[in-house]
Amino acid sequence: MIDESGSRGDDVVLLSNFYNYISVLFTIARVARNRVFSPRYLPQTLNLSKKPGFFSLASGPLPSENRQLSTVNPSTTLRASCQLSTLPSDKAHYNLATKFHIACKLPMIWPFKPRYRKQIARIEVTGAIAGDTRKRVLEALKTVEERKFPALLLRIDSPGGTVGDSQEIYSALKRLSEKVKIVASFGNISASGGVYIGMGAEYIVANPGTITGSIGVIIRGNNLERLLEKVGVSFQVIKSGPYKDILAFDRELTEPEQQILQDLIDTSYQQFVETVAEARKLTVEKVKSFADGRVFTGQQALELGLVDRLGTEEDARRWTAELAGLDPEKTESCTLEKSKPFLNRILGSSLDTSGLSAYKSWLEFEMTSSGLPLWLYRS
Repeated sequence: MIDESGSRGDDVVLLSNFYNYISVLFTIARVARNRVFSPRYLPQTLNLSKKPGFFSLASGPLPSENRQLSTVNPSTTLRASCQLSTLPSDKAHYNLATKFHIACKLPMIWPFKPRYRKQIARIEVTGAIAGDTRKRVLEALKTVEERKFPALLLRIDSPGGTVGDSQEIYSALKRLSEKVKIVASFGNISASGGVYIGMGAEYIVANPGTITGSIGVIIRGNNLERLLEKVGVSFQVIKSGPYKDILAFDRELTEPEQQILQDLIDTSYQQFVETVAEARKLTVEKVKSFADGRVFTGQQALELGLVDRLGTEEDARRWTAELAGLDPEKTESCTLEKSKPFLNRILGSSLDTSGLSAYKSWLEFEMTSSGLPLWLYRS
C-alpha cells in the first residue's frame, strides 16, 4: 500500500525548502540591490562557488548544528541566514537542489535604472573653507560616488579659507572627476580658495558679476605688545628654538622670522599658481600675470581663461545634464547637504538662526586660522 500522506509530506517539505532558498536570495537582494542585481554572476555575491554542504545526498536530516545556511560576501561583510526545518534526504530532493544551484549561476540583471542614475548631484560650498566644510564636502563626494550619480554640480559661494582644507577638497574632486562629470558654478563670490577648489571641476560657469580671483596667500598675526604694556602684562617664554614662538602676539617679528614666513608663503603661492595653470591649460607666466591678489568679475575671468562660460546656476545645471547624456528639461538635481537638527526639521523657519550662525562660524574661523597661511579674500 502506498502511503499517500507520506508522499504529501515530502512535497510539503520540498516546497518549504525551496521557499527558504528563495527567501535568502531576495533578503540579500533587498539589502544590497545594487550589488546583487548587477551584470555579474550571483554566486560571486552569495559565495556559491561550489555546491553548499546541505545539497549533499544523505540518508537523513543533518545534525542540528549544521542546519543553518549562511552566505557571506567578504568584500561587503554582508550576511544572511535562515534555519532549515528539514534538509534534502532523498535523490529527488538532491536533484532539485542541484538544479536550483545551477540556476543560481545565471546572471540576474536589475531591469530598472536606479533613480540616482537619472539625476545629477549638487553640492554647495558656502562661507569660509575650514575643517567643518572639508568634512561635509568630502562626505558628500563619497555619497556621489557610492550612489553612482552620473554628474555633479558644484555650487561655490566662498571667499576661500585654509590652504590644507582647500587642497583636500580639490584632490577629492580630481579623483571623482575620473568617474563623474563635474561642473562648478561660481555664485556671488568665489575667490582665492574658492577658485582653487573650482579647479577640481572639468568646467566652470560664473555669473558676469561674480567676484572671483584673489589668487594668493596671506598670513595674519596680531601684535598686542603696546596694549599689554599699558595694562602691565608680560609673558615669560621658554622655548626649544629661536623660532618656536614665531607670530607671538606680545612682540614684533624679527627679520629672520619674516623671511621664514615669506618663504612659506612663496611655496604655497607656487602650488596655487601651478594648479590653476594645469587645470585651465595656461602657462605659469600667464597665471602669474593676474595672480597677484587682485579680484575681478566673472566676465573678466572668462577673458583671462579662468572660467569656461558665463551663466547662472540653472545654466550650469543644464550643461551638467547635457554632459551626462541626460535631458536638461527633465533632469533634477539632488542636493547633498548635512542633515538639519530635529527641531529645525519639525518647526522649520521658526528656529532659523542662519544669520547668527554665520557670524559665529566666521568668528570661530578667525580665531582658529590666526597665524595660518590662507587662500582667502578679505573684503
